[in-house]
Amino acid sequence: MTRLPLIAGNWKMHKTVAQAEALIQALLPRVAALEGVEIAICPPFTALAAMVDSARGSRVAVYAQNVHEAPEGAFTGEISTAMLVELEVDGVVIGHSERRALFGETDAAVARKLPAALAAGLRPILCVGESEAQRLAGETEDHLRVQLEAAFAAVDPAQYPDVVVAYEPIWAIGTGRVATAEQAQEAAAFVREVLAGLAPGGADVRVLYGGSVSAENAAELLALADVDGALVGGASLTPDSFAAIAAAARSPR
Repeated sequence: MTRLPLIAGNWKMHKTVAQAEALIQALLPRVAALEGVEIAICPPFTALAAMVDSARGSRVAVYAQNVHEAPEGAFTGEISTAMLVELEVDGVVIGHSERRALFGETDAAVARKLPAALAAGLRPILCVGESEAQRLAGETEDHLRVQLEAAFAAVDPAQYPDVVVAYEPIWAIGTGRVATAEQAQEAAAFVREVLAGLAPGGADVRVLYGGSVSAENAAELLALADVDGALVGGASLTPDSFAAIAAAARSPR
């Protein structure tokens, strides 16, 4: 199976609806002619509907940044898969390190969200990654394995290729620090190895790198054999830099 590169921009808690409109209108012409790469933006909930409308008919998909696994209920402040589907959102980020670290999202919660998203027809970007302390202690692979095995425990093996995994070294997110090409390749290859061991289609799962990706370092990271794209943070808030990263990814595996 060909693994088409995916460049996803996680806007986090940035951009009002007006600001989001200005950004996407500047981005669309910059990526319109790109081929061989999927492009997605992940705006805050308040801008999802507007971005779906603005991106309609373009090559830019729209993903949410989080979702709850329950179809409905007394979960103040949460969003269901049905609500996202109604907005015609394409996919959703699940288990981002900031959700885990700042809001107490556990492996068990992620394991409930992933099959719920798939059942609703949403394309999930599952985030996994280690802290600096875990890397220094030589626990990176053990930690990644635990996260992956927990997340995919209730996923039908036939649906593995519908999931995208984003490897995020937590110590590099928003810090300006970037994993070396060797570190990124080793981690991405390990993620693929674990998934291949869990299901026959595991090796076809696309693996992204996320952690201070920029227009300057994108080409080196995206050329790695097991890196199939990037989950981009701060650089996705600027049309020129995000478009440059997308352009660097035009090489289906």
